[in-house]
Amino acid sequence: MILSGKKIAQLQGKGIEITPFNPDQVNPNSYNLTLANELLVYTDHELDMKTKADTQRITIPEEGLVLEPGKLYLGRTQEYTATDTYVPMLEGRSSVGRLGLYIHVTAGFGDVGFKGYWTLEIHCIQPIRIYPGVEICQIYYHTIDGDYELYQSGKYANNSGIQASQLYKDFH
Repeated sequence: MILSGKKIAQLQGKGIEITPFNPDQVNPNSYNLTLANELLVYTDHELDMKTKADTQRITIPEEGLVLEPGKLYLGRTQEYTATDTYVPMLEGRSSVGRLGLYIHVTAGFGDVGFKGYWTLEIHCIQPIRIYPGVEICQIYYHTIDGDYELYQSGKYANNSGIQASQLYKDFH
């Protein structure tokens, strides 16, 4: 079952943490998350799953930054989220998707116990100017049935910012 937006707001600090929390970002069954002012891009032309990739940090200025098609940008939410009770899920907003900006095509499925900022896999169909602080995606929460263990020690647990792929760790 998906929690309603009103339930998400009621559970703020009591099973769900979204920091900072703004009641104006609550939707009927989700909460809009905003884009931080930084991106990571891979600097290698060819990526190897078995090797840690080099990245470069880009700051998104207040006047915006134009993204190029065919390039992957890793962004992050401004909001820190945490829950030990619900399954967090992330999706792009339809208004953003209708501009040809894809926020989270894969890996939108979170784990119970995830705490941190969401890394966003961003790419675009045509050049588009993005801005820091824009409501870029939405988080929603599922209930979970049955016994479970909290996500605590995975590659991306308790992060403090954008995280490039750590798939290479699976090979070692």
